[in-house]
Amino acid sequence: MGEERQRPEWVPGKAGDAYTTYIMEGVEGGHDGMPGQSGGGPSCLAVAVPRRLSVDDYVQGVRAGNRVVLARAITLVESNSPAHMETAQEVLKQLLPYTGGSVRVGITGVPGAGKSTFIEALGSLLCDRGHKVAVLAVDPSSSVTRGSILGDKTRMEVLSRNKNAFIRPSPSGGTLGGVTRKSRETILVCEAAGFDVILIETMGVGQSEVTVRSMVDFFLLILLTGAGDELQGIKKGVMELADAVLINKADGDNKIRALAAREDYARVLRYLQPATGGWTTGAYTCSAVTGEGIAEIWSVIEEFRRVTAESGVFYARRRSQMMDWVYAMVLEHLKAGFFNHPGVVEAAPRIEQAVLDGELSATMAVRELLNAFEGCRNRRNL
Repeated sequence: MGEERQRPEWVPGKAGDAYTTYIMEGVEGGHDGMPGQSGGGPSCLAVAVPRRLSVDDYVQGVRAGNRVVLARAITLVESNSPAHMETAQEVLKQLLPYTGGSVRVGITGVPGAGKSTFIEALGSLLCDRGHKVAVLAVDPSSSVTRGSILGDKTRMEVLSRNKNAFIRPSPSGGTLGGVTRKSRETILVCEAAGFDVILIETMGVGQSEVTVRSMVDFFLLILLTGAGDELQGIKKGVMELADAVLINKADGDNKIRALAAREDYARVLRYLQPATGGWTTGAYTCSAVTGEGIAEIWSVIEEFRRVTAESGVFYARRRSQMMDWVYAMVLEHLKAGFFNHPGVVEAAPRIEQAVLDGELSATMAVRELLNAFEGCRNRRNL
């Protein structure tokens, strides 16, 4: 192809020879048992590259419920590329009038509590009742390779095949609470696509789940019994954030222990301040395998929305969460601006080495890094 060789859209414009990937023309005529093209037609490509979408394409596709466009829109808002961020924000701006119509449920719990199995059972029930359910499942990222398995669709095999469900696994990226940085924007995109129930499954890392609480309406804590000291679950912190505590795996020989654990948690909850004003946090049991108790917990969520909407707490929380979002983004940009600042980048290796050699205390290192940041910034403003 010579000079006519094409680059994939994800290759940087000034990549030079660092990227050796090109789109190659396909073989004209019949080959490998496939019929050839009619004369004069365009040759096929060996690599099918999706067309670059415009802002209008994203907005119209999401509003129409096109799953391919929806997935690409979520990828767009999750991207850290400066070129993508501008487009993503324009897409979100146009989608905002169509957001806010869902009930947002955060689901967390100890590892092995059966969160994914519960979500599949609840999601299937809701889809059968005519709801459209979006599941935002957060997978832990490796601290070594930075990769994630993203296997939630495999674990939710039945729900993933339901036409009224959409499952989007995302890597945590080391974010506090196991919630990706763009989770709030992903919620808005799913709402604009017509999903009226948003289920956010987190990794279940304990007291860090305050991050999830700041973006959902109802916060569900899933626990299990028969796995050791029950007192480990009766702790202030994450339980103070919960609008309901659910004891899963209440089936078979474990059902009696689950019922006993429910009573224990119910007694403890009486001494804790409710997470939501005007609502009393209760303890419940269910079996995600048999389906027992699944409909009951959804009734609790519906009652929660009715009560809090009538009192105004529901909408007040939504407004408060929007401002939390604003200042969380401010802190994120300040952090990125500090560590990417030329003065800090230049001074950091020297200061870090001085700390490791015992020549500089941590407090003095912080002061020098801040001086490098502020000094260089002040010189630039002169």
